[in-house]
Amino acid sequence: MANIAEGGIPSPNIWHHPAVYEVENRAVDPDGVIEPAMRAIRDWAGATVLDLGCGTGFHLPMFAATAGRVIGVEPHGELAAAARRRTRELPNVEVRQGTAQKLPVVDASIDVMHARWAYFFGPGSEPGLAELDRVMRRGGTAFVIDNDGSRSTFGHWFSQSYPMIKPAEVERFWTAHGWQRAPLDMGWRFERREDLEAVVRIEFKPAEAERYLATHRGLEVDYAINLWSKTY
Repeated sequence: MANIAEGGIPSPNIWHHPAVYEVENRAVDPDGVIEPAMRAIRDWAGATVLDLGCGTGFHLPMFAATAGRVIGVEPHGELAAAARRRTRELPNVEVRQGTAQKLPVVDASIDVMHARWAYFFGPGSEPGLAELDRVMRRGGTAFVIDNDGSRSTFGHWFSQSYPMIKPAEVERFWTAHGWQRAPLDMGWRFERREDLEAVVRIEFKPAEAERYLATHRGLEVDYAINLWSKTY
């Protein structure tokens, strides 16, 4: 049985298929849209960064290159251990096991928070947002990156497979909580068709995955996301 922090929300992809999720991470945002958009809102040079739901730590080295300190938080013990291995030679990175609703972080200590596909789907995220109110420093900025189900090929797949996550409701939720939306177009770009197919199969139920793959050719998928941000 995996070591899971109390309250951790099960992930159908990275928790069960970390190697394939690594392939997905390498295919995401091939033209580098996300990080410049974040830096235009708040750079993390010299800052204390919290990567919430850091998984195997894919993004930790990117933050560590310029941040003063980076804390990764991940509920899945095996993934957190992988993140520690990934960053063992980076002295300014620490990985802790925990959840968004009970962060293992002291009050008013974080300058920049990053949560990417970490189950902040709007309604239901209130406990995690309350924890951000506690741990963010005044003047700090939090970022949440999630799928935009209202547009793009991937957005269409996502909205078909997860009809309970309604884009209009998600937008109303974040706006009501004082967050700002930046719509971004990034994409997936794979080197091999079999990699794209493997990733689609960990993101959707089998019948849905096969239906999407049957109608989509090539190695790329257009993919829209929302970059939500709030300065405290």
